[in-house]
Amino acid sequence: MICAQEAHTQLGLDVVVFVPVGIAPHREIEGDPGAEVRFTLCEHATAHDARFSVSRIELDRAGPSYTVDTLRTLTERSPADELFLILGGDQAAALRSWHAADDVLSLATIAVAERPGHQRKAIAEAVGSDDLVFFEMPQIDISSTMLRARAAARRPIRYLVPDRVASYIGAQNLYGASVGVGS
Repeated sequence: MICAQEAHTQLGLDVVVFVPVGIAPHREIEGDPGAEVRFTLCEHATAHDARFSVSRIELDRAGPSYTVDTLRTLTERSPADELFLILGGDQAAALRSWHAADDVLSLATIAVAERPGHQRKAIAEAVGSDDLVFFEMPQIDISSTMLRARAAARRPIRYLVPDRVASYIGAQNLYGASVGVGS
């Protein structure tokens, strides 16, 4: 949420669209509750902020969820829109390993939040492009892996995620959580 907020503000974006992955082509997430639950969590996280929206584009498409396919569809639907793909520095540095990386670069401006160990020059070299846009983001050591582990251990996740998200995770017993994860 902080990354989306900072990208929205610093890059002057109209809206940041969250796109939960339908079928991840490269990895499985342990204890993954499924695409529909990920979509609901995104809805809960963004519901009261007009700067954000959530798209089902990858959930409603059959097959693996490749970013290039999503960008192509978004371009077809709204050809006048300028697309930004918001990535952390670690993901941006690995962009060349993505399916159809050159097409991803041609379809969207890559907006990068620097992360420790992944600095601008090294990221630009790894991507092979100077056409990246960087924005600053406060360094907060919270990861989805850590949040799932806290929920599974029935430790509070409130204040680490929006209240509606913490409540939903507890109420649905996601990741082995109990209702108490929000307190």
